[in-house]
Amino acid sequence: MGFGYPKTIFGELVFNTGMVGYTETLTDPSYAGQILTLTYPLIGNYGVPDPDVTDESGIPEFFESDRIQARGLVIHELSEIASHWNLKMTLDEWLYKQGVPGISGIDTRSLTKKLRTSGVMMAALAVSDSEIDVDTVKEQLSQANPYTSEQFMDTVSIKQPQIFGTEKDCVVIIDTGVKNAILRNVRNLGYKVVKLPWNATIDQVLSYNPKGVILSNGPGDPEKCPQTIQTAKQLIEKNIPTLGICLGAQIIGLAGGATTYKLKYGHRGQNKSCVNLSNNQVYVTSQNHGYGIDPNSLKNTDFDLWFTNADDDTVEGIRHKNKKIIAVQFHPEASPGPYDCKYVFEELDNLIKEGETNKK
Repeated sequence: MGFGYPKTIFGELVFNTGMVGYTETLTDPSYAGQILTLTYPLIGNYGVPDPDVTDESGIPEFFESDRIQARGLVIHELSEIASHWNLKMTLDEWLYKQGVPGISGIDTRSLTKKLRTSGVMMAALAVSDSEIDVDTVKEQLSQANPYTSEQFMDTVSIKQPQIFGTEKDCVVIIDTGVKNAILRNVRNLGYKVVKLPWNATIDQVLSYNPKGVILSNGPGDPEKCPQTIQTAKQLIEKNIPTLGICLGAQIIGLAGGATTYKLKYGHRGQNKSCVNLSNNQVYVTSQNHGYGIDPNSLKNTDFDLWFTNADDDTVEGIRHKNKKIIAVQFHPEASPGPYDCKYVFEELDNLIKEGETNKK
């Protein structure tokens, strides 16, 4: 059964294993260009909160961006009745308002098994009040632009700088599709946030005299962000305290001489176990990415492996051997959770304060 907005869309079909947080997930810019499948069987039972509610810094409180970023939604069962203390609308109403189609009644776990076996693939989702011509949709799908060829930065990144907070000390966030939760966590550290476009130059970054820099999460192939990679190279050279998150981690890896590759079906969910090699402790993390850093390529760089994935040994974090540069593949800001790895932001704060102590 179709719901949301009636239209036909094409995108890379991916799956997320999280049990909650469909509002945060759907508004995560890392899902741009993708049709999202949720493995949890019942979706929509707590509805959707008010998009206009912001915190004291003006950052939206319940959403990770200003709109739904996924092109379409595939679920097993849609809850047409929703109940929650901050309910504003149902999931169906929200998707309709945002112009996004959805389909329910799908065996999403069987679909997920196919994606795990064959890998993510291009797909079509058609919702219509009239009969759908399947052959026409198939023909359109065969001619659709593949996900790997798409350029996302012009749609997910801001055009002009944005500032949140009034503190003297700031952290610059280079926006390659940043989640609002990253902004919130930096604000909680006590810094003003300066959000810059994805192609900001090193001179533009340094013009704000930042205490630190964050390269954000985002969609697509990191190699399609050459300007960001160039800026990251200069951040490394100048030894400016820097944290890369998700796509930002891949960009830092490329800037440091490593290589990246596309994963078969990616890591998307809230239950991904990662091992911190510095203390051999396992953390449960929130993830959403389809590309990774090639572990073998790190041998040719000045980066050490910091975190690994407990399931498949993929790279989950790197740390520069002698400079204040760290990066994690998972999402330390979580949202909707779990929050085991929020301390990664404190690691950035420690690098900032360490530099200030050395200056003194």
